[in-house]
Amino acid sequence: MIKLTVFYDGTCPLCVKEMNALARYDKKQQIKTVDLYSDEFANYPQIDQQKADRVLHAIDDEQQLLLGLDVTHRAWQLVGKGWMYAPLRWKWIKPLADRCYLYFANNRYEISMWLTGSARCNKDSCSAPPTGRKQ
Repeated sequence: MIKLTVFYDGTCPLCVKEMNALARYDKKQQIKTVDLYSDEFANYPQIDQQKADRVLHAIDDEQQLLLGLDVTHRAWQLVGKGWMYAPLRWKWIKPLADRCYLYFANNRYEISMWLTGSARCNKDSCSAPPTGRKQ
């Protein structure tokens, strides 16, 4: 049963890398990832593509909208690794972590270039999970 649907930028190398990592750990298939630039995204008219491109969006199994690091924490929590991101949600760290996340989100292509050698994905340089499966 899908407990979280995550909407991510499939042109961002680091974003694709994280979605692939989540898919590897998601043994119970609780997370579905949807590339904002895929045909499948049209099935989610309630998600504003421009807003989701600026800040990570997800919908949980109760149709609640999660944003930014709340999405990241919940996704990794579902695969048993939420402890890695839990400190970022602690009340005294959360405001700074959220500001840092927004900096990352606004500069993700440059940061991807520094860390992966690729600023943007194309069909040859990034491999997102195959369309039609639990992405």
